[in-house]
Amino acid sequence: MEKLPFERPVINKINAGVSDKFGMKSANRCISHIDGVAVKDMISEYGSPVYVISEKTIRSTYQAALTAFQTRYPKVQFAWSYKTNYINAVCKVFHQEGSWAEVVSGFEYSKAIANGVPGSKIIFNGPDKSRTDLTKAIENGSLIHIDHFDEFYEIVSITELINKKAKVAIRVNMDAGIYPVWDRFGFNYENGEAWSAINKIMVEPNMELMGLHTHIGTYITTPGAYAIATSKLSALAVRIEHKYKHHIKYIDLGGGFASKNTLKGAYLPGSDTCPTFDDYAEAITNALNNSEIQYEHMPTLFLESGRALIDDAGSLLGSVLANKRLADGRRSTIIDIGVNMLFTAFWYEHNIVPAQQSPSFTEDTTIYGPLCMNIDVIRGAIQFPALNKGDQVVISRIGAYNMTQWMQFINYRPNVVMIDLNSKTHVIRKNEDHESMNSLDVVPTYLEKINL
Repeated sequence: MEKLPFERPVINKINAGVSDKFGMKSANRCISHIDGVAVKDMISEYGSPVYVISEKTIRSTYQAALTAFQTRYPKVQFAWSYKTNYINAVCKVFHQEGSWAEVVSGFEYSKAIANGVPGSKIIFNGPDKSRTDLTKAIENGSLIHIDHFDEFYEIVSITELINKKAKVAIRVNMDAGIYPVWDRFGFNYENGEAWSAINKIMVEPNMELMGLHTHIGTYITTPGAYAIATSKLSALAVRIEHKYKHHIKYIDLGGGFASKNTLKGAYLPGSDTCPTFDDYAEAITNALNNSEIQYEHMPTLFLESGRALIDDAGSLLGSVLANKRLADGRRSTIIDIGVNMLFTAFWYEHNIVPAQQSPSFTEDTTIYGPLCMNIDVIRGAIQFPALNKGDQVVISRIGAYNMTQWMQFINYRPNVVMIDLNSKTHVIRKNEDHESMNSLDVVPTYLEKINL
């Protein structure tokens, strides 16, 4: 019998991941294709780094969410959250699927109108609606969710001036059993402020109370919190019925559904702990169906989910720039994707894998971006294989917020590409270049001449 070769034992300090009964994972997964398109081909054609959006994933995720709710409640309407990803092609896919638009600024409102969304199918949220924005929304018949009393009085003033009734709702903040309580936005339920706002609206001749809205937080992994919120809004609706004989048209539960990303500090991956759309739907629709709202006047259920609908559809492709050892001996890998392009790296442990076959041996690694700033850390500690300069990587589940909170810093922002249902790629936002970056600069004439 041939003697096996000797391999000396190695003891490594674990900084990345947790072990299970099988020990630390050593298998190394790679993502070489997305929707049938080779990663290397997309980087070759569109440059590195490059954002990639899967139209197929958007549509399938949306349909899964819609089915989860519609099979439990007859009247459901999604409204796409523009702040989550307002690249026009992405918004258009959601609108083709039947989603309305939910916006939080005049800028986003104008984008929704330009994308062909009728004013009557735009929900206008947020604390910063200018007088011009409000006037446009009232004239277009949009649903305005009042955030504070100053906004209420502004709307009263506008409606008196243009002699047109405003379709409004109020945003309600509340204790839904999760902490901290989001009480910055809207009117509080527990201290009676929400009921006071409703009474003011109901006696205002130029306002029509259409609905009630809440947004209890972000990345909510407890579906029962939505049940509490639904019950409280339903109680307000019943109170309105009793006092004013008025039936609201909708209850809006906002967004906040978690994606399958893993939060920093989490013991288990988000793919294992994130509730499903069925979990959220069961909690919300049970609370609504069990409320005291009269059956013949059951309101439409509005949902403004963003992150959970788009995160899985986005990937960020990049390349390795260099490898080096840190002072404590740990390996670090530098890639061409920085936190200016991946803002969510500050709160997620993003899944990052090679785009080609790589060694099975992994080592505790810190992955840095290319920016000249110490906080440019994509993963602080991850079990990762040794990749060579020029090797390619894929970062998954980046579709939410990274293309709205990105910033131009040190490097240009790259192309955004969509893969359609036939595995054909399309540039849906062009990369920046010297000309586009300088097109808005204005240099005073006295600074045109320099002396060196």
